Amino acid sequence: MSEKKPTRSEIKRQAIIDAAKQAFQELGVQGTSMDELAARAQVSKRTVYNHFASKEALIMFLIGELWQQATQSPGCDYNPDSDLYAQLHTLLALEIKTICNPQYIELNRMAFDYFFHQPEALRQEMEKYKAHETGVQRWIKAAAADGRLKPLDPEIASGQIHNLIKGSCFWPQMLQLSGPPSSTEQAALAERTAEMFLSHYQV
Repeated sequence: MSEKKPTRSEIKRQAIIDAAKQAFQELGVQGTSMDELAARAQVSKRTVYNHFASKEALIMFLIGELWQQATQSPGCDYNPDSDLYAQLHTLLALEIKTICNPQYIELNRMAFDYFFHQPEALRQEMEKYKAHETGVQRWIKAAAADGRLKPLDPEIASGQIHNLIKGSCFWPQMLQLSGPPSSTEQAALAERTAEMFLSHYQV
């Protein structure tokens, strides 16, 4: 069976997304206007707004896409025949790499600025994220079901992992207290976090 061809609308939407990725990288999020996106995507400004109601909506989409890529990459699924530490370390290294992507940080900073005075809108966006299980949550559930982790609440346990990661490499960058960690520092954070988690939860 041949693959279904994308519709004209889907092609235009993808052109807008590709244009945004390129423009944000070259001009920064703040330096990119919806007019610029329309010109790069070769569509009308109205078409851009038909697909994304605001630049902030587009930003949230790209943040979600980057995060989804990190949590659904090959090697993220639980393997009952593989060492727990090696699996968790690989999974965390992918997430840390995404968090340390300068574009990811800039997108999050823009989203934070936009939603700071709109708590209800922020709550709605966070609910969307909660509806999608993260790679860490899936892995924890599978490892626990296999009897290799102690009984736990997957949401709480994954939250503990992400708090350790974000406290070390996300928030310092967001608040411009430090630059992105080096590859050596990223590797050390993945190792340290995996070791701390398994020292408590591994059977």
